[in-house]
Amino acid sequence: METEAPIKEVIEEIKECGGDAVKFCYQCGKCDTVCPWNKVTTFSMRKLIREATFGIPEIELEEVWRCTTCGKCPQECPRDVKQIDDMVALRRMATGYGVSPAFLKPVRSASASLAAEGNPFVQERAKRADWAEGLNVKTFTEEMEVLYFPCCYVSYDQRLKEVAQATARILSKAGVEFGILGTKENCCGESIRKTGNEKVFKSMARENIKTFIENGVKKILVSSPHCYHTFKNEYPEFKVNFEVVHISQYLCELINEGRLQISKEYGKKVTYHDPCYLGRHNGIYDEPRGVLKKIPGLELNEMAESRQDSLCCGMGGGRIWIDTKMSERFSNLRIEEAIGLGAEVLVTSCPYCIDALEESRSGLNYEDVIQVKDITEILQEVI
Repeated sequence: METEAPIKEVIEEIKECGGDAVKFCYQCGKCDTVCPWNKVTTFSMRKLIREATFGIPEIELEEVWRCTTCGKCPQECPRDVKQIDDMVALRRMATGYGVSPAFLKPVRSASASLAAEGNPFVQERAKRADWAEGLNVKTFTEEMEVLYFPCCYVSYDQRLKEVAQATARILSKAGVEFGILGTKENCCGESIRKTGNEKVFKSMARENIKTFIENGVKKILVSSPHCYHTFKNEYPEFKVNFEVVHISQYLCELINEGRLQISKEYGKKVTYHDPCYLGRHNGIYDEPRGVLKKIPGLELNEMAESRQDSLCCGMGGGRIWIDTKMSERFSNLRIEEAIGLGAEVLVTSCPYCIDALEESRSGLNYEDVIQVKDITEILQEVI
């Protein structure tokens, strides 16, 4: 009896944190067979679930924070164990107990910056809209068609600002009445939630929702699949529903309606990388390909791991802030796969993916072999 009480307490706590589905696991091991970690090292989701089932999770170890929430194992699981929810539950437990190993220092820094400045980069809120200088981007008003919500990455990162700028130029070219909220914007909170910090996530969400409502926002256009997923699938937890559109969907719509004209050729071999949070999590596969197929001269070839089987870039689940050894980066494999296919350009539609793929391209010395571009950057060149 002495050993049962604490075990029951831990199991109950896992359940309260959202990990009750661990009890459904019957150890088939399918999660391990599809996990991208096992392409670069040894990792067992099955082991973590088993430990949680018995109430003995080792929440201080990095293994609990390895899950990138890519969605591959829930896709294959025959028992609906909800591995992502389970891992986030363990992280919530760790956060609640103040467990903070050295490898989580960047997460702590991001969390503090989110609370202070609304972004994870320790950057001034006042500079959030600096990317739009010289582009005649207006402040959003209720009469406009859409609110463009550039994520923290495309607002602050020097490379990814190019994505926001390309998006603004395309929207202007198509005659779309759009605006931004600039310094009123906060991070959507998706990544910090996946690290188990529910408090900061809820703070970000409530502030954004208040801002959206006060400014009459009805339709939100996003560059990041992580923002898309959060606004569309998680903000309804707060009893609100906004129309959310990813830029790849919107571009496809603008082209099909004739509002955006393609006037030039793009004579290169291209392959498309499906972001986890756009594809597996939200089923958006056809629209980005539809845009690329409309571009004259562009040769689109598919990688073996595409659509629902796409290889994760490695940055989801809060891993965007946790250092991953160069030898263990999934994005290295993706770059190699694209080059093996003969692609000159690896196209995607997620800021996290671009960041990961650019780092691998540079780290593997492939800068003269292949380019990494967002779909908006390709389209900008041909309109």
